[in-house]
Amino acid sequence: MTLRAPSRRLVLAGGLALAAAPRHAGAAPEAARAAMRAFAGGAEPRRGRVELDMPTLVENGNAVPTVVRVDSPMTEEDHVVEIALFNERNPLPDIARFHLGPRCGEAWVATRIRLGDTQTVHALARMKDGSVWAASAELIVTLPACIEG
Repeated sequence: MTLRAPSRRLVLAGGLALAAAPRHAGAAPEAARAAMRAFAGGAEPRRGRVELDMPTLVENGNAVPTVVRVDSPMTEEDHVVEIALFNERNPLPDIARFHLGPRCGEAWVATRIRLGDTQTVHALARMKDGSVWAASAELIVTLPACIEG
């Protein structure tokens, strides 16, 4: 039995098919959950106190406006220590982390993020007492960012 090398036409057709197919380099939801568990450090995230403000329909995933507000008096005894954003479909589950202290006065951050596809974004806030609070937002992305190929 003799093996033949594939024809140039076959190799070219296969290469073009691979190049033309968009590939989303996405972190699995399991990776996002693992990253959120690591951030929480064993504490069970509770709903409430955190407000995640994002558009529901995103035309362009390259610059999605994101605002996170946390209900906190921001005193020395009771303040937000860190706010983190996580996603389920970008190449990495961590989007951003913000470190705060009582001198911030208010517990809120605003930024723009990249999203690779329609997905859920999670905001977690760790308080000085160790409690973790969470909020989520589901977004539909029509023109995704973070695409390989």
